[in-house]
Amino acid sequence: MTSTLQHKSNTTLSTPYHIPALVEECIEGLLLKPGGVYVDVTFGGGGHSEHILHTCPDCSLIAFDQDPDAALKAKKITHQNFTFIESNFRFIKNHLKAIGIHQIDGLLADLGVSSHQIDTPERGFSTRFAAPLDMRMDKENQCTAAHILNTYPEKKLQHIFSQFGEVRNAKTLASVIEEYRKHSTISTTEQFIKILSPLAPKGREYKYYAQVFQALRIEVNQELEALKDLLTQSAELLVPGGRLLVISYHSLEDRMVKNFIAKGTFGEEIKKDIYGNFYKPFHAVNKKPIEPSEYEIQNNPRVRSAKLRIAEKI
Repeated sequence: MTSTLQHKSNTTLSTPYHIPALVEECIEGLLLKPGGVYVDVTFGGGGHSEHILHTCPDCSLIAFDQDPDAALKAKKITHQNFTFIESNFRFIKNHLKAIGIHQIDGLLADLGVSSHQIDTPERGFSTRFAAPLDMRMDKENQCTAAHILNTYPEKKLQHIFSQFGEVRNAKTLASVIEEYRKHSTISTTEQFIKILSPLAPKGREYKYYAQVFQALRIEVNQELEALKDLLTQSAELLVPGGRLLVISYHSLEDRMVKNFIAKGTFGEEIKKDIYGNFYKPFHAVNKKPIEPSEYEIQNNPRVRSAKLRIAEKI
């Protein structure tokens, strides 16, 4: 499902749905200006969007989120310059074109899973609750974590756990899953934790569970492919001097963002244009990622792994 909702007049959104990370740093980094066009591609609970509109009420803000729960939260923002688009951000260029926007002044992405998604048991994102193995950010997505565990070939499971979760015993884990599913379907988080428990390093069980769940979540939602699409399109959409801000929560995302800002690619080689000149659309505003203060971490422990990179379009 893809829909566009436009809202009129003014209101604010302040709920514990999701506490946004590095808000002050993001507002400062966007260099907001009256009349500018900005995009928040990860609306979530609306925290970043609310602060952008409060700081610069004369800006135009377009927000994206594929989660229908986020779409419900977006209805509470009725600022005249706010537009919400219920879609995966990997389709940003087409959606903006459809509403007559071809260039923007700033783009903010706060990656990962929201607190609301983690804390809603039936979504299956958390290791803390007994729930169906779902993990879909877009509920119309046909691929769930259970589908992956019960149908993916053993070698593909190994690749997912190794590459997306950096699980050291990925081969053993994939083999154990292969044997288990020969006589039983894996359908709940509680059931899956029981499978994982004997394989988890002593004293580091919860970190191990988190790594495995992260790997499944990334595969379910095709998060890294979506991020590649977003970054590539951001280079086309941002005006010269426009700002790209990305908050990541694990090394896979951060490495991808870092490489793209530094080289304009996702690999080691720097891309060249048709004339043989190096193509590098951005320069880094901060050489090292900005991290939350101790004060912010104390008030919101879930931001402890957040890393913010800011780049400016050349």
